[in-house]
Amino acid sequence: VKLVESGGGSVQAGGSLTLSCAVSTRNFTDYAMGWFRQGSTVEREFVAGISRTADFTHYEESVKGRFTISRDNAKNTVYLQMNSLKSEDRSVYYCAADYYGSGSQVRFEQYNFWGQGTQVTVSS
Repeated sequence: VKLVESGGGSVQAGGSLTLSCAVSTRNFTDYAMGWFRQGSTVEREFVAGISRTADFTHYEESVKGRFTISRDNAKNTVYLQMNSLKSEDRSVYYCAADYYGSGSQVRFEQYNFWGQGTQVTVSS
């Protein structure tokens, strides 16, 4: 299973970005998907998760109402729409796949596959 993120870049505070993660697998719907980020902290921080059928989503408290996770199972792709970006959102963002997960898993150790990450920079 291969995950490739795209869509990162630089944006001013208050702006928006949409990240995409293309997943190479025959069975995309076997995986719940998550977005994590890693900035100055050592551990990867959970940002958002989505269930295999997209009927459940879960968000880290600081991004609720600003970020939206979605997936297109026909395209094997998961998205993270980020609005009202803040300087503290600056980080490397990773997508991850959780085999038969629920979409609520916040522990990065529980995810099976990872992308290489994409940088998001927010300037004030």
